[in-house]
Amino acid sequence: MTQSLPPLNTLWHAQSSQKTLEDLKTDRAVGLSSQEVDARSRHYGRNEIEEGAGRSSWQILLDQFNNIMLILLIAVAIISGVLDFIDLQTQGATQSGIPFKDTIAIMSIVILNGILGYLQESRAEKALAALKQMASPQVRVLRDGQFSEVEAAELVPGDIMLLEAGVQVSADGRLIEASNLQVRESALTGEAAAVNKQADAQLNEETPLGDRANMVFSGTEVLQGRGKVAVTATGMATELGKIAQMLQSVESEPTPLQQRMAQLGNVLVTGSLTLVALTIGIGLLQAGWGRLRELVEVSLSMAVAVVPEGLPAVITVTLALGTQRMVRRNALIRKLPAVETLGSVNTICSDKTGTLTQNKMVVQEVETVEATYRVTGEGYAPQGEFKNDDRAIEPQNNTPLQELLLASVLCNDAVLQQEDNSWTILGDPTEGALLALAGKAGFQAETLNPQYPRMGEFPFSSERKRMSAICELSDPTSCIPTDTQYALFAKGSPELVLERCTAYQGDNNEQSLTDEQRQHILNANNHMAERGLRVLGFAYKPLREVPEATEDESTEREMIWLGLVGMLDAPRPEAKVAVEHSREAGIRPVMITGDHQLTAMAIARSLGIAKEGDPVLTGSELEKLSQPDLEREVERVNVYARVTPEHKLRIVRALQKQGKFVAMTGDGVNDAPALKQADIGIAMGITGTDVSKEASDMVLLDDNFATIVAATEEGRVVYTNIRRFIKYILGSNIGEVITIAAAPLIGLNAVPLTPLQILWMNLVTDGLPALALAVEPPEPDVMRRPPFSPRENIFARGLGSYIVRIGIIFAIITITLMVWAYNQAQLSGDPNRWKTMVFTSLCIAQMGHAIAVRSNSRLTIEMNPFSNPYLLVAVAVTTALQLMLVYIPFLRDFFGTQILSGQELLICLAFSSLMFVWVELEKLFIRWFRSRS
Repeated sequence: MTQSLPPLNTLWHAQSSQKTLEDLKTDRAVGLSSQEVDARSRHYGRNEIEEGAGRSSWQILLDQFNNIMLILLIAVAIISGVLDFIDLQTQGATQSGIPFKDTIAIMSIVILNGILGYLQESRAEKALAALKQMASPQVRVLRDGQFSEVEAAELVPGDIMLLEAGVQVSADGRLIEASNLQVRESALTGEAAAVNKQADAQLNEETPLGDRANMVFSGTEVLQGRGKVAVTATGMATELGKIAQMLQSVESEPTPLQQRMAQLGNVLVTGSLTLVALTIGIGLLQAGWGRLRELVEVSLSMAVAVVPEGLPAVITVTLALGTQRMVRRNALIRKLPAVETLGSVNTICSDKTGTLTQNKMVVQEVETVEATYRVTGEGYAPQGEFKNDDRAIEPQNNTPLQELLLASVLCNDAVLQQEDNSWTILGDPTEGALLALAGKAGFQAETLNPQYPRMGEFPFSSERKRMSAICELSDPTSCIPTDTQYALFAKGSPELVLERCTAYQGDNNEQSLTDEQRQHILNANNHMAERGLRVLGFAYKPLREVPEATEDESTEREMIWLGLVGMLDAPRPEAKVAVEHSREAGIRPVMITGDHQLTAMAIARSLGIAKEGDPVLTGSELEKLSQPDLEREVERVNVYARVTPEHKLRIVRALQKQGKFVAMTGDGVNDAPALKQADIGIAMGITGTDVSKEASDMVLLDDNFATIVAATEEGRVVYTNIRRFIKYILGSNIGEVITIAAAPLIGLNAVPLTPLQILWMNLVTDGLPALALAVEPPEPDVMRRPPFSPRENIFARGLGSYIVRIGIIFAIITITLMVWAYNQAQLSGDPNRWKTMVFTSLCIAQMGHAIAVRSNSRLTIEMNPFSNPYLLVAVAVTTALQLMLVYIPFLRDFFGTQILSGQELLICLAFSSLMFVWVELEKLFIRWFRSRS
């Protein structure tokens, strides 16, 4: 029987409920039989989100050693170990010194870098696990004609599922019965307002997900009412499952920093191998095969010198320091490389609900027949003013406004409550907004409900599009001007409520509604709707007695019109400023939402994301575009409305195809695939779902759009500082390589630096000042310029030429010292002392370079030395450590150094200072050259 079932991609919303039951071969009164449930369970599988196979911990760890620089170091360690083994066999342990110390040191660095990389990447992907938790564990179903509770994972297509207030929907389904059913779908569709469901609606095939009023979806929540549902999709076939599939299909791209580091490794290793080949080749031509051992040792030292062993650790610590600064600014970084990546963002695709807006319906405007009032205040807090022509008014002195506010409280099922200085609602957000509105005028539900007890009601339905409450007028001080015992208060669709009214409430008494006044009310309604407001109409009617529950049609006639209320999921107050700052920084904000286009455009215009007349692209329009067409459209469209998760993913990919570097903000389940696809995924910390947080790179702890701008600034500062210490580190590395390569070519019969000494320089002498340079304060114009291209070469904007130039100067200074010291050492009878002078001079020269490299244009004497006190400490500590290697016996033996006399040390300091002088003279030359041009 299961083989004849329809495919689960049937457009169920376009079918009647009866046709759905027939296609699913189920019965609304009996449900499925136990045998049929077993058969379908085997056919369709369990109602669970399936997780794809990811990389194991071992795979992640092994992948760290695919880095070309680490592979070079491993090769050096192996060759060095082989040479040490040969020495051990031929000379013995005493003569060959401490065996394998270079191999052990190099492999320790390789393992340390591998562990650092593993710790960055090994965070398990939890987005799918969070999706699985959104399914309700227990669900009430009808099987074999009996109601029972089963695990949600046991649901199958064709099951009859029962819904009631507070239940989380466990599978996608077609409604077959519904009574006053409202469902919150904001996590799935992005809409703040509750969705009214109706079982007998039959919709067009093109109806967007957010408008499918006859369907319910897994992971959403029932707010009120009850319903009976025929399950149409389970597991990975649900809308939630489709999101899981999209999450699994999104492949993580390397960040700009990772790409640049890979590029840097390729350049350095290629250059190193080229130099090694030239050195060995020229050396063999000059002296023959007898010097092969010496040339190999020189090559090993060159290979170690070219690899900046300390760079991965310095970058990791720099990014970690950046995350700490960002946390202080309410941005939590989940993936370390995202710190630097933020600095490259040039497009922010933001969800509307809860990101740019408060995710709280707030009344903006109230209109009676005789006046219009603007309402101030934020969120659900019952604090604000009513203004007419910018003048504050007292609602208690205004009869029409009083009655409208009374109706908004009495015709209401929500509860407004205060928790920890924050106002929240239980129930429909729209009704919560009405309670907050009334509270601003002093109308409290806790006071009014006992004074006007509800005696009956005509509930809201999708056909009636209105709700009425019948209350007893037991309070003699009531503002309702009637001598009857009861009154009916109605709210709903303005057009439908208005057509049932024959009069309106004036300042002193009720008056007949004229055709002109009716048209004025309809025009006001249209004007509010065009500005994206959700509009409700209010009316009341005096009653002599409480009507029967079936007498709604006859009772809701000849009512008295009270007015219109327009509400909006209001923009965050700080969002407009954040948008302005984004534009100043060369970042383009784009709104992508599941909400209606009028609402989306109204918010976008108020925030400055779009201007009057700018295009809006809806989900149905986007559906018809091919990907190349969409890639052209994204260049001009800043607002997207009524979009599905698939659309969000397509938009992000289209922007990336156009060369944009995209940050995507969001809080709902529907945002997760796009968050993962984006170059930077940013989730909301307060309103965000676990799914969106786990798919993101960064979480906003305060849900504040402005925090993104602050985090972007930090990202730019981090990238600038990374470039600063890269040019500091690589300048010395190139100097080391040229110095080592020059030694055999100019006739020196030994390697000036051992691999262990080079490791010391690359890790300690380079590492400590580099860490201090990583906390340099930001430049003044960091957020008043466009972001640098994320695809720019690591050596762009003069960095490459600077590194080569400084490396050559380093080498010239050091080689000059090396030749002088070598000749002096041969005369003194201690032929190896020159090596210690070269080692010491290189290390101390780096200290002067670190001080000078803080600024590209300002001289060191023009800068405040205490603006970065960490650098002063790093220079002092590193210099002291270097002197310890020369003057403490056990360190001297381990690193193979010699004691230097006071005169020799002063000569090293003199040569080292030339590096600082050169960099400062370069700044003066550049300043002079620019002044002339």
